[in-house]
Amino acid sequence: MALIGILSDSHGERVRTRAALKLLQSLGCDEMIHLGDVETFEVIDECVGYPVKLLFGNCDVVRRLHDYAELMEVEVVHPCYEFKLGGIGFGCLHGDDFHLYESLLDNDEIDVIFHGHSHETRDEMVKNTRCINPGALHRAKSYTVATFDSQSQTVAFHEVMD
Repeated sequence: MALIGILSDSHGERVRTRAALKLLQSLGCDEMIHLGDVETFEVIDECVGYPVKLLFGNCDVVRRLHDYAELMEVEVVHPCYEFKLGGIGFGCLHGDDFHLYESLLDNDEIDVIFHGHSHETRDEMVKNTRCINPGALHRAKSYTVATFDSQSQTVAFHEVMD
């Protein structure tokens, strides 16, 4: 796997989530990570059939959505997803839990953090960790997702048109 698709903050926007997933697929993403605030079963329905790993956010009723995602065979990795790829350590979370965010920043095994929550794109260094936010699919100046190429370590932001 080289290209990771990152999306966040759907807030029930089913059609926009569908467009985002199709866009990420068309770009060649091998894995997609939804960083939370899905809010509805319909957004989870859109994830079916895609290689999506799902976290939940502060606007999600976690138990209800978790059970539904499992029923629909969408992989849930809530509240934090850590993995290594090509020698890079990744940590993924929604972004509203400051203590969890800080623990990832302080973890020497984590080189890159993917997070949502703020509805604003971000690619910056904090301490020694690269922090990337794909933007949002709801309540944003423009609706965006991101791709991260693990070989070149480049991030690109992509506008979603629905």
